[in-house]
Amino acid sequence: MNSFRLLLLGAPGSGKGTITKKLKNVVPNLQSIASGDLLRQEIQAKTNLGQIASEYIAQGKLIPDDLIISLVANHIGVLSQGTTSTTIMKPWLLDGFPRTLHQATALNGILTPRDQNLTKVIELDVPESAILGRIETRYVHVPSGRIYNSSYNPPKVSGFDDVTGEPLVKRSDDNEETIIKRLKDYYTMVKPLKQFYKDKGILITVHGETSDIIFPQVLQALEER
Repeated sequence: MNSFRLLLLGAPGSGKGTITKKLKNVVPNLQSIASGDLLRQEIQAKTNLGQIASEYIAQGKLIPDDLIISLVANHIGVLSQGTTSTTIMKPWLLDGFPRTLHQATALNGILTPRDQNLTKVIELDVPESAILGRIETRYVHVPSGRIYNSSYNPPKVSGFDDVTGEPLVKRSDDNEETIIKRLKDYYTMVKPLKQFYKDKGILITVHGETSDIIFPQVLQALEER
């Protein structure tokens, strides 16, 4: 299980971040590649890529595919530096990318020449009712993107980030109407993406309302050849 290259698929609020945290406890050398975190790092470091991304965000526009693809490709390139045919690259997982079939095809074109193709794609299938309940009670530390939930992942001090002590906020779009629209958009967008990985024979779907139910299924899926 220590040499996997994993993509986690799941609707907003399905618990990808929680599953990632649990996996890191089991696989300490696991490298998490979250496109949102990478973007924040680039923006904070004021790199060329970060400055371009900031302009799109300031205008309320979506970050272009090519920009996200370059960002993730650069990071995967850094992870693979120093590896040879006789060494095993650290296991890694992708969260938040790819989101579309175009991105998945581009990612495949990046990974194949490096002999680093995904070994598993695991979809977290969580009931919509559970997702709605989670998102309506979650709070965010905006600078880092860390997410807390008052019902199952509360901060150590209510209302404040565990790491910095800065205030947590409730996102303005974390309401039922917006969430339902985001879920509908996600299900439409993910359908061809799932088919792409199903055709490759690496898609596995796990089901449950909570991470305690889903996580053992994720571990079992990673252990299967």
